[in-house]
Amino acid sequence: MVLHNSAEGEGGSIRLQISDLQRLSQTGSVGCTMFQPQTSIEKGESNTSASVGPLTKPTVRAPEKKLTLFALRLAVLEKTATGLGTLGFIWATVVLLGGFAITLDKTDFWFITIILLIEGTRIFSRSHELEWQHQATWSITESGINSFRAMRMSSSFIFGSIKEFFKPVLPVRKKSQSSSPIAVINAARNLTGFNVQGKTTRTWTSSEVPLLPYAQWVFRARHISKLLYWLQLLSASACISLSLMKLIKHNYGDVEKGDTDKRNRQAALSVFYSLALAEALLFLMEKSYCEYKVSYCKLLEEVNKECELGPSGLVSIRRFFYDAYSRCVSGSIFDGLKMDMVSFGMDLLGSNSTDEQLIGAKILRQFAMSPRYSDDTLQKIGINFSVIERLVEILNWTDPDEEVIRQSAAEILSKLAGKKQNSIRVAGIPGAMESISSLLQTSRSSSGACDEISEKKAHSDHANYGLWTFNHLGLLILKKLARDHDNSGKIGNTRGLLPKIIDFTHAEEVLLQAENVTPTKLLTLKRSLQLVKRLVSTTGNTGKNLRREISEIIFAISNIRDILRHGEKHPNLQLLGIEILSSLALEQEATEIIGGTGGVLKELFNIFLKREREREEIVVTNKEVINRAGEALAMLVLESKNNCHRILKLRVVDSLVVALDSPLIRINAARILRNLCTYSGTNCFNQLKGIAKGAPTVLKKIMSEEHKLKEVMVGLAPHVLSFLSPEESSLVFERAGVTEAEVAYELVESLRKYRHPRIKVPRMRRFAIELAIWMMKDKHKNIQIFKELGMEKELEHVLETTAEIESFNIFSGTVGMSRHNTTIHSLVETALELLSAE
Repeated sequence: MVLHNSAEGEGGSIRLQISDLQRLSQTGSVGCTMFQPQTSIEKGESNTSASVGPLTKPTVRAPEKKLTLFALRLAVLEKTATGLGTLGFIWATVVLLGGFAITLDKTDFWFITIILLIEGTRIFSRSHELEWQHQATWSITESGINSFRAMRMSSSFIFGSIKEFFKPVLPVRKKSQSSSPIAVINAARNLTGFNVQGKTTRTWTSSEVPLLPYAQWVFRARHISKLLYWLQLLSASACISLSLMKLIKHNYGDVEKGDTDKRNRQAALSVFYSLALAEALLFLMEKSYCEYKVSYCKLLEEVNKECELGPSGLVSIRRFFYDAYSRCVSGSIFDGLKMDMVSFGMDLLGSNSTDEQLIGAKILRQFAMSPRYSDDTLQKIGINFSVIERLVEILNWTDPDEEVIRQSAAEILSKLAGKKQNSIRVAGIPGAMESISSLLQTSRSSSGACDEISEKKAHSDHANYGLWTFNHLGLLILKKLARDHDNSGKIGNTRGLLPKIIDFTHAEEVLLQAENVTPTKLLTLKRSLQLVKRLVSTTGNTGKNLRREISEIIFAISNIRDILRHGEKHPNLQLLGIEILSSLALEQEATEIIGGTGGVLKELFNIFLKREREREEIVVTNKEVINRAGEALAMLVLESKNNCHRILKLRVVDSLVVALDSPLIRINAARILRNLCTYSGTNCFNQLKGIAKGAPTVLKKIMSEEHKLKEVMVGLAPHVLSFLSPEESSLVFERAGVTEAEVAYELVESLRKYRHPRIKVPRMRRFAIELAIWMMKDKHKNIQIFKELGMEKELEHVLETTAEIESFNIFSGTVGMSRHNTTIHSLVETALELLSAE
């Protein structure tokens, strides 16, 4: 095998691609290694930043404020007109009919009576029109007709309605009629208890209630609201005509001289007709203003566009305006100002009506997904536990007719889970994980024989049901929830969920190597790998249990092997698979399972040691894949004698020795070689003897490098040199161009430099002491060299500053794992004993 010649600034070129950097940042793999402890600050965890927004945010004006302000202005005109009408009614009954009933002219009496009847009818119809309009909103959902335009019906439509009213309605239409079969079916559903989607309902839809057994088309809520609207317009017009007629003619009858009973009659009548005229004019002004804003200025369409609800969102906007206007008229004029689209959507989502649930879900989904409104929307949803519970409940709805509602709820939860506090609330709902698991639409049946495994199958039998969409959303929600430690534990404890997730990590060779790949399948694969990576990276006992359970799923390791073997065109997927293997290797049992799965170690070495075909430049993503493959191999041979033997059978020792000169992979090559020497056992001496060829390179790096590279080379040095006799070791030092005194000086200086253990190089002092011990055992003269350099003093200081960080090979977060067999105290005591020997 030929190694990479591309270097860290040494002749090789590295091509940086923005997309690669973005993908790496998404996987969170840059700069993280299990060979050093990771604090939450160093990891740059997004949990805090996700839950706490920026300190200053641009103010975004809510579009629905235009509607609530419009409703307020209409309510002011309406209440003023109603107040004048009430005052005129009282004036007529108390003053005119009470004081002048006998002395009124016959014409005035009938005019007053007609106006009172008209105004009484208008006030009554107005008080109930809002209720009918509210109930009729759902007819607009089906027809899509603007309510205000519908109110301005053409004369032909009115005459058609009258004709339909007097036309006998037969229980069963003849086939020769023009009604389509679909219309007949819909009509039958309305009368027999089916909703719009054909789902059986046990209650009536208020907008479809037939109030009378005959003429059902007219006497429905949707048409009665229109009838009341036109009745108000006609009554107001009649009131204006009668009042103007009397005020212009001023013929209130003659008052004879000395007739004191009639002297105030003219003034009282003028006041009444003026009140009636003002009230009717105000009402018509309100209607004109309403029509102007809605029909000419297109206020509803404008708000719908700003809310980004799409063509179907006009129904939601109209319903919101009706409710706001109704609140302003029914209660305080300021009640409607308290409404907003998010709260409105949450209220509709909790309804028992499928139509209302659909509108509420669409509103919340659009506002949650919108960059302008998402923060405020998610904050309101997050503090409303009942809404979160409702969203989780909707995930269990598998009826194809409710697919849109279910998808909207899943998308809202996927955004909600992005905030840490909200994700805790979502996972805290009883049965939440089971509901989310129901989104993953593939599973294996348990009906197979004990000695075989059944094939995967899809739950839904509906041909057009969006299985892939729900799979994506389910994995996305789980991935975001898994950022929290406790949530990861709940995912692992949910029955049957982990096998479902692992099933999605399977990829056929055709999928990975095809030129034109279906994006949805790759997205599902990527999200499943990202989710598994987060689960196996969990710290503590929870992470230990998760790694054990995942490694025991028989398809887990083989699925990753297939990705490593066939995924050359998808380095991001390979990277995720390698990182999963590295995390699983934290557990000894999982390490043996990985090593025992055929081809895993070989594929890792193929990635780690392979040459880039037809080019020397390495893109950032491939570079990271190569480094992670080396780290995974170092993890797999750590404390695993079986894996060490498996790797030795691959005959890669010579390639690893050559790799010590490759800047790209030399650190992990040194780790692998050191672990092979440490854990292979004494019977592998002949197979490992070739490592001695790398001794000159190791010594050169000790003298010239710093930090992590120096640490791994110092750690490898005593194992490489142990294959040499004292005479051979002297020749190696000469070949490297350094003396033993110079190396001894470098080791003592390292102990002086690292007075305390460092997070980035936690084993530097341990490895330096190990190499010093070998040198003193190798040649007696080295003991005197170390004495003269002040080694004894530095060792005593090490005894006073030892820490637990120096006692472990690897770390899971801030928890040390794989404790060294020899404590650093024992190493220091051994070194001091050698220094005290004569």
